[in-house]
Amino acid sequence: MIFGRVKPLDAILAAAEGKSLHRTLGAFQLTLFGIGSVIGTGIFVLTAAGAQKAGPGLMLAFAIAGAICIVAALCYAEIAAMIPVAGSAYTYTYSTMGELLAWTVGWALVLEYAVAASAVSVGWSGYFTGTILNQFLGIQLPVWLSAGPLALGGVAGGFINLPAVVIALLVTWLLIIGTSESAKVNAILVGIKVVALTAFIFLTYGKIDTAQFSPFLPAGVFGGFGTGVGAVGAAATIFFAYVGFDAVSTAAEETKNPQRNVPIGLIGSLLFCTVFYILVAAGAIGTIGGQPIMGPGGIPFPAGSEELARQCAMPQHAQALVCSNEALAHVLRTIGFGKIGNMLGIAAFVALPSVILVLLFGQTRIFFVMSRDGLLPNALSKVHPKWKTPHVVTAITGAAVAFAAAFLPVGALADIANAGTLYAFMMVAIAVLILRKKEGHRPRSFRTPAVWFVAPATIVGCIFLFFNLPSAAMLVLVIWGAIGLVVYYLYGYRTSHVGHGRVEVLTDDAIDGITH
Repeated sequence: MIFGRVKPLDAILAAAEGKSLHRTLGAFQLTLFGIGSVIGTGIFVLTAAGAQKAGPGLMLAFAIAGAICIVAALCYAEIAAMIPVAGSAYTYTYSTMGELLAWTVGWALVLEYAVAASAVSVGWSGYFTGTILNQFLGIQLPVWLSAGPLALGGVAGGFINLPAVVIALLVTWLLIIGTSESAKVNAILVGIKVVALTAFIFLTYGKIDTAQFSPFLPAGVFGGFGTGVGAVGAAATIFFAYVGFDAVSTAAEETKNPQRNVPIGLIGSLLFCTVFYILVAAGAIGTIGGQPIMGPGGIPFPAGSEELARQCAMPQHAQALVCSNEALAHVLRTIGFGKIGNMLGIAAFVALPSVILVLLFGQTRIFFVMSRDGLLPNALSKVHPKWKTPHVVTAITGAAVAFAAAFLPVGALADIANAGTLYAFMMVAIAVLILRKKEGHRPRSFRTPAVWFVAPATIVGCIFLFFNLPSAAMLVLVIWGAIGLVVYYLYGYRTSHVGHGRVEVLTDDAIDGITH
């Protein structure tokens, strides 16, 4: 039965009741927290890939993705406040729809975190080679060492993205030996990113040429099923730029007057980030242009494809926005702000590794909770005797992340990560509706307003974006899911603790004790 083996909500909530969280966050603080959680990787890394899919329509794409994130965030807020334990969408699904569907969500989250970390590694590599090596040290890393065989490197002939491999393995090593992210350091890095992007907006504003926005939708609104182009196709890709808002949802238990302040924090931060992203996109496209390089039939070449790399090697496209691995720094250099462009490149170079660390850390949490539920081997959650970290699963994850970063382009990686994310968000929205029906009497510190509209809107929006991803990204999730089902029925189904009548709930405190 699909809805069999449901993990008892009473057991999960009993563990949560042991944690007393002090309500200190107001609406303004929560909004700032949300802005810090969201702004980062996507806007630095995916601007070029998004422009290749939609041209100036990238601005509309940011609005579409932001709107879907807002309704998804409201669903997350209710369920995170009600079930404030580790495991995210995996735990929520386990408590409402049963073990099989929970497994599929956890398996998708494993893919999401790992592939997202690979995407950030590739994005960091672009700023490292373009700003640090080229601009400051005068070193031109050979293309075969700085781009994968299918990566958009501006020049065809890539073999392996060595800097991306190095940063992925370095962060993995730091996690294994127990180095965790400092909240103060992270706050500084968030400040650097916001200041850098604000400076970018002001510097480009006075140099915008409105002629650059025509045609506004060169690939149309809908590029077609499985093509991943057009404004909606770009929205499906740059959805990656919003991932992180669920961190705001999990703060509901520590928020004063959550019914009022959580929606303000969620919607306020996402609206701010959406407007911020649109302004950055307008500055980039309005100054140097952002029209996609078209292939046969007036359809843009796929971002990260070999053919696009060949086109970018041609002199007439050498300065194109869609051909840059460090889009925002490239824009500032092109319009005469070379030094500031280099500073922005340094900001990305410094800040992005912290994102890789958070993604890898989140992945180990999901793996650990699934292992403790008996669905994965205990060896995966084995703790190192000296460093007290789950070194086995961290090493395996880091190796997989490094391998993907070595050979795949950032746009394709973001699309694959988004496929897993959209599936998880959809399941959270379904779980909210089920809990309203089955557990309507349970206390909720936050209730999603107009849930019978918001939750279905989230489900439809996630499905809508999923089917506007490139067909390859959709296929990867299907294949990954099929592999997961084989693993589940060969191992997890037989060893599940719930299946054997053993219910154990692991709180955040317990996990933090072994993952730091």
